[in-house]
Amino acid sequence: MSAGNITRHWIDLDGAVNARAVVPGALIRADNLQALSARDLRVLVEEQAVEVVVDLRTDVEVELEGPGPIAAERAVRIEHRSLYPDSGGNTDLDADTVKPWAMANEDDLPDEPPIVRAYMSYLACRPDSVVGSLRAIARAHGAVLVHCAAGKDRTGVVVALALDAAGVARATIIGDYVATAERIEAIMARLVSSSTYRAGLEGHDAQRHAPVPATMQRVLELVDERFGGSAAWLSAHGCSDPDLSLLKRRLAH
Repeated sequence: MSAGNITRHWIDLDGAVNARAVVPGALIRADNLQALSARDLRVLVEEQAVEVVVDLRTDVEVELEGPGPIAAERAVRIEHRSLYPDSGGNTDLDADTVKPWAMANEDDLPDEPPIVRAYMSYLACRPDSVVGSLRAIARAHGAVLVHCAAGKDRTGVVVALALDAAGVARATIIGDYVATAERIEAIMARLVSSSTYRAGLEGHDAQRHAPVPATMQRVLELVDERFGGSAAWLSAHGCSDPDLSLLKRRLAH
């Protein structure tokens, strides 16, 4: 597989609607996993060889929704990596609204769209979780499944940084990010069916939440402009050169 030719592989699950293998055998992304069926577990653990689940949800989301049945699988390790500095009551369902804590400096990036500011805030406020997530992807022998609630915003940023640091073509990264738009109606219907998310989403036009290419394009440009690229940002925040080499080997071979 060349760095610019990742092929998207949707994974058909009963209990999740936004699951796909970004790099088969190495990196999977998904929406929340608490409704997985016994068949889903067989697909993920036996067929997709999931070894680690990186759960980007907040403590509140995990408490309200539960870790899901995959947590009982002995062959799978769960790592919780919230992208919020203090989970509180936040669930990060609408990244179009920047949270009060979003940037270390509230005047930072004033000319950028709210969703871009929100995505950049993950790096500013929880570099430990971002680096920990990418380290898990780099070091695993099997597949790493990264997920949040919708599998769009938090998951989208972590997956994009991993691919970018590995040298995958930007067009491919952005294409993977916007693929969630194909499932946005089903994602929203699933979230609204949960009492955890209903109040924040009921009545919304699902397309309002669909990802667009310009968002991830701008985030990656800002990472370049401010930090010298994803790999440089990771290195500056404690990701070792061996881990970066492993990441490239796993995601862009």
